[in-house]
Amino acid sequence: MSYVQNIRLNEISLYFAYQRTTIGHEQFKGTFHAHQGVEILIVHEGHGTLIVDQKSYEMTSGMLCVFQPYQLHHIQMDPETPFVRSIVQFEPALYESYFSHWPRLLAFFKHIHTNKLTDPCLYELSELDQFHALFQSLEAKLPSLNKKDELEEYSLFLVAFFRSIMPLWEQREGQIRTGPTRKTHQAERILSWLEEHYTEPLRLELMSAELHLSPYHLSHLFTECTGTSISDYVTARRLKQAVLLLTSTDQTVARIGEAIGVTNCSYFCKMFKSQIGVTPHQYRKQFQKQQLAASLIATQ
Repeated sequence: MSYVQNIRLNEISLYFAYQRTTIGHEQFKGTFHAHQGVEILIVHEGHGTLIVDQKSYEMTSGMLCVFQPYQLHHIQMDPETPFVRSIVQFEPALYESYFSHWPRLLAFFKHIHTNKLTDPCLYELSELDQFHALFQSLEAKLPSLNKKDELEEYSLFLVAFFRSIMPLWEQREGQIRTGPTRKTHQAERILSWLEEHYTEPLRLELMSAELHLSPYHLSHLFTECTGTSISDYVTARRLKQAVLLLTSTDQTVARIGEAIGVTNCSYFCKMFKSQIGVTPHQYRKQFQKQQLAASLIATQ
């Protein structure tokens, strides 16, 4: 099933994991998932396939991936080899003010979490690159870090981290990527069709006719490639749009439900809470509280 992974970013300032290792089928459930804030994933070892924004990418050692808030993505790693990765997840609004002294760096930080990224991955990064030392330094500090010092320490880490990857990102965007050629995934046509029609009632017969696949083959192919059903993916995609509307507009909960194709408001609230953990109204209130806290920090 597709789902939104709850990292409790409304309760913690930053989620950090350095060189986490898994092997075998415990690695991932093979489903589409999303996160509340920005996720930075660095792959130290392992290989597999990533699907994000209806495109697929090769997962390989020495790569960095950026997942924007509530951006659905699917990772499938080879279970026969160790998967070693480092992860950082954070709510960008909480840290934006810390970048304000460096306009170019602030613009890059905003670009990463607000603009549509042409390509979310950097390839062929060396373990000697500066940001690996930053990860090691934060890992060493965490056991003795006081709660009152966390926000300052995390903000310094993020400023240094984004400063270290900015030239690498700009170099990549200024030339043809030198990393592995992107491989077309079998599910990409299906995902593109769903992107155009996810707010409509799901009609498998219409979908199969337009994609020239039998309903059985269509469902089987999608589940085999992504680890989730078409209906579960549509639910997750609708929730992603609902979160965007809740945080960027003042539309009523009922109107937002209609906008994503769920006309029954009660059912929309139930679906939202089962995946996000709170009701749409509670989520909007939490977001507004976070924005207020961030603005207060900026004025200090």
